[in-house]
Amino acid sequence: MSQLFSPLSLGQVTLDNRIIIAPMCQYSANNGAASDWHTIHLGQLSLSGAGLLILEATAVNPEGRISYGDLGLWNNETQQALGKSLKAVRQYSPMPIGIQLAHAGRKASTEKPWDGGDAIAPDDVNGWQTLAPSAVAYDDSSPVPKAMSQSDIDSLIKDFVSAAKRADELGLDLIELHGAHGYLLHQFLSPLSNKRDDNYGGSLENRMRLLLDVFKVVRAVFPSEKAVGVRISATDWVEGGWDLDQSIVLSKALDELGCDFIHVSTAGLSPEQQIPVKPNFQVPFATAIKEAVNMPVIAVGLITQAQQAEDIISEQQADGVALARGILYNPHWPWHAAAELGATVTAPKQYLRSSPHGQPSPIK
Repeated sequence: MSQLFSPLSLGQVTLDNRIIIAPMCQYSANNGAASDWHTIHLGQLSLSGAGLLILEATAVNPEGRISYGDLGLWNNETQQALGKSLKAVRQYSPMPIGIQLAHAGRKASTEKPWDGGDAIAPDDVNGWQTLAPSAVAYDDSSPVPKAMSQSDIDSLIKDFVSAAKRADELGLDLIELHGAHGYLLHQFLSPLSNKRDDNYGGSLENRMRLLLDVFKVVRAVFPSEKAVGVRISATDWVEGGWDLDQSIVLSKALDELGCDFIHVSTAGLSPEQQIPVKPNFQVPFATAIKEAVNMPVIAVGLITQAQQAEDIISEQQADGVALARGILYNPHWPWHAAAELGATVTAPKQYLRSSPHGQPSPIK
């Protein structure tokens, strides 16, 4: 029996299988509000047979968006727009849906990737003043961010609480806090971007404080039967930066606070990163963390083949596997994996006759 297609519990949320659709920015929102593109895009992914769909990085306030086209959840308008898309999706898919709540910090205020992705100066059209732990720019071509005051931090925490409440009102099953890829919570973690000398900087305990504080308040307001987890970059791939040893300490602290899962990626904080990109290149980080915690661990990064994913689960390298670009390229990846591994997936009755002639259908 395929282990990839066995159930997985993230807290009290049970997934039919261990294939997770990772958050993927679409840069197609209007002032933070989901558009018809989101309805089409999420609808397609919700028919894929995966165990869980996590919505793209969703900013908790306007300044937290990576680009002016990013999704947000900070007022009634953004909530209602996302609700419209979710209502359409849920008519035809029972797949659990989560949301990644985020703030981009110093990596905010950019062009869309297909328009170059460059930083936009605060005074330019579609730009704004960015915030960060310290007044340290991402690179030489990026504006210097404003170092956050205690008041800024307090407001940020309130914004995460507000977004979590809205996520619950939208009927979302899960929240993933974005502590990875060089965005704000990651910026506080890494000594490369955090040069503070107050309670949020210096020691590892202090650098972890904001992420742990955000987790605690979100967990407190999001219903206990729903899941709250965290995505981290387990290393900056830069000497003297955030690394696996620190990630294990953070993961243990989250585990003790009742975190329901940890999603282990890497990189994104520094242009100096040296990433050895190859299949499974991030899986060893997930495995090391899995050995240190009780909560489920999700691996991600160039996991593209069914047997590859099956081996990660069956060999207990991770508890779940996340797909991003691979499932955009092949939106029925879980169907094909199920057929290859002798398993079944949940998919629409409208597609029951879609299997190639002479082959058993993986659709149940």
